[in-house]
Amino acid sequence: MIIETQFIVWGGFVHDHKAKRLFQCLVGLLSILAPIFGSEVAAADRLVALYSAHAVPYAMPWVAEELGLFKKYDIDFAFVYIPSSSTATAAILGGNVEIGLLGGVGIVNAYVSGATDLVFIGSIKNVMTQSVLAKPEITKLEQLKGKRIGVTRIGSNTHYFTVQAFRRAGMNPERDITFIQTGGEAETVGALMAGRIDAATLLPPSDGKAIALGFRYVVFGPDIGIPYAASTIATRRSVIAKRGPVVGRFMRAMAEASKSMHRDREIVYRVMEKKLRIRDRKVLDDSYSIEMKVMEPRLELKAPAIQPMIEEVARTNARANEVKPQDLIDRRYLAEMESSGFFSQVWGERR
Repeated sequence: MIIETQFIVWGGFVHDHKAKRLFQCLVGLLSILAPIFGSEVAAADRLVALYSAHAVPYAMPWVAEELGLFKKYDIDFAFVYIPSSSTATAAILGGNVEIGLLGGVGIVNAYVSGATDLVFIGSIKNVMTQSVLAKPEITKLEQLKGKRIGVTRIGSNTHYFTVQAFRRAGMNPERDITFIQTGGEAETVGALMAGRIDAATLLPPSDGKAIALGFRYVVFGPDIGIPYAASTIATRRSVIAKRGPVVGRFMRAMAEASKSMHRDREIVYRVMEKKLRIRDRKVLDDSYSIEMKVMEPRLELKAPAIQPMIEEVARTNARANEVKPQDLIDRRYLAEMESSGFFSQVWGERR
């Protein structure tokens, strides 16, 4: 079973008290009903995870739920939406959640600042797929000089992509544009429609929604292919120490869900429609085609995708120069699935 809610997190603490109370009540209800409905529920290990954007890569746990994988691996799973990498990282550090599916920049920022308990254990996507969109009359980035650009948060994936895109165009994003923090992808689309921003940096499927509303790409991110740990699986080393086997079973569920996502687009469409209410087939087709080209079939972490984030953090924090990508990586679960033959079995390969 997946229980979903939305928490507003700042500095690692839940501030939406009504949501928190509801969440606690649901947990309590499950504990009361467990003896009634059998030992199977009682035996399942509770695990709380978050996702930081409404995007195809983060549908992986929903696909796992659809396939019954959490039940298979005895996990009582809760999935919480906390937008943007920076606030999601705060939630992981605060202990509100144990696993994060999020952009890597928040993890790197916190690690460099001393939160060395944080660690990447897998990656869903190591390339940025954001794009910059605006009204049809804006066809190049230079036309956005002095304009307002919507991103989810400063320090988020959307912010990083925008900075890189403008730098590649020979512009200075700190001087030439004004960043407007919207709080989330849906809010960015809303701000673009309302005219509160002049352009927006969006992920699939939000970019497809904007296109359907008449906006156009100024920069199509997948064509650039910026290396970046854009959709990672992260946790705390202390969680691994205390609950290593549970985290391992979760990773196996993700590995099986990953294979299904790559081979069966209909299951992805089904969960996106169910969870995000996206019914536009073209939006789904475009989003799936963009994301599946760069998603990691075996959840592989790549050091070259982490290095650019370290370099960006080093611009404002010299301590980042002492950090290497390997310092942030723990491959134990990926290595175990490789050596045991689990990956080969999942993908139907002969050893």
